[in-house]
Amino acid sequence: MKIQQAYNLAKEQYSEIGVDTDAVIEKLSKVKISMHCWQGDDVGGFLFKDTALSGGIQTTGNYPGKARTANELRQDLEMALSLIPGKHKLNLHAIYADTDEKPDLNEIEPKHFEKWVAWAKENGLGLDFNPTCFSHPMADSGFTISSADENVRNFWIEHCKKSRKIAEYFGKELGQKCVTNFWFPDGYKDIPVDREAPRKRMMTALDEVFAEKLDSNYTVEAIESKVFGIGAESYTVGSNEFCVGYAVSRGKAVCLDAGHFHPTEVISDKIPSVLLFTDELLLHVSRPVRWDSDHVVVLDDELLQIAQSLVRTGLIERTHIGLDFFDASINRIAAWAIGTRNMQKALLRAMLEPTAELMKIELEGDYTSRLALNEEYKSYPFGAVWDYFCEKMGVPVREDWLIKVKDYEEKILNKRK
Repeated sequence: MKIQQAYNLAKEQYSEIGVDTDAVIEKLSKVKISMHCWQGDDVGGFLFKDTALSGGIQTTGNYPGKARTANELRQDLEMALSLIPGKHKLNLHAIYADTDEKPDLNEIEPKHFEKWVAWAKENGLGLDFNPTCFSHPMADSGFTISSADENVRNFWIEHCKKSRKIAEYFGKELGQKCVTNFWFPDGYKDIPVDREAPRKRMMTALDEVFAEKLDSNYTVEAIESKVFGIGAESYTVGSNEFCVGYAVSRGKAVCLDAGHFHPTEVISDKIPSVLLFTDELLLHVSRPVRWDSDHVVVLDDELLQIAQSLVRTGLIERTHIGLDFFDASINRIAAWAIGTRNMQKALLRAMLEPTAELMKIELEGDYTSRLALNEEYKSYPFGAVWDYFCEKMGVPVREDWLIKVKDYEEKILNKRK
């Protein structure tokens, strides 16, 4: 009753500035967040359990209860999803194939992911996908699809081709577009002589990967850039300029990762620029501390501004929102819940703005009112709307979700050795 009363008061206050909170809640309930599977087991996967992480991928911490099998991971995901309002998607990496066979990455097929599809159908989820171009002996040179070694390059081309077919299978089976993201850690630790040749090889290799046209009803394909990586500090083949140029010229989506740029850059300002030139956009929402440290997403200024960039001019309709962080120092299910709920809170905050009125004030040149009103709206009771949204969607309100996580930890996670 208290939640309903607080919501009624908030609803009245927002209506005074022209915002219909019921309509906002309905809109938010339809936004799907792609929750990343790799938070649940520290980016290990199930194909090569004894292979060390590489390609600039690192996790820190050893919190008890890490998922050891696909069934345990799905169990943990179900727990996390029960704490998050709405129906969403799961983002899988290729190394999370659930099969008794032992395929290499250039041999994976849709059949190796049938159990994931069956589970997604049971839970009303969509699936997204990623080729895994790291943590593999064929990536030990620091290069994958741009390698000067033809055997290495062809291995990764074939892996990416196979990944496209798996993505198409996901889209057909689940009736939701599968977003496939292509990211490569290729680069040099020290200063290269030839900065052009690796990019030419990557461009040619990607053209081969994408040569077969897939049905756009089932798949969206994105190219992800990075400013540098561990072991590739001086030169990254897949730079932002390369990836944006390739995506625009080939009709692909751009993937913007919040941690993949210089510490003074933010992706909230890049979103409206990129979408002037591409039909769709993929976001990997993370939290860089110093740089690409993949911390759990918190409700900070940049997350709020990312949401505003998506909501204010309707760009959310052309954007696929995914999360990308991996923290092994805290309860992994809590990490999913915190990050996903915060992404939703940021979107809610943006949806509760009287955007049309603010744009009118801006066009009139009344920057005093723009600043004053933006600041005043920050203290409007969005929390009461969030609480009501959670209750309406049948998930824990406020910090009650943490009680459920602690109980699950005691009964399930602490028994894993």
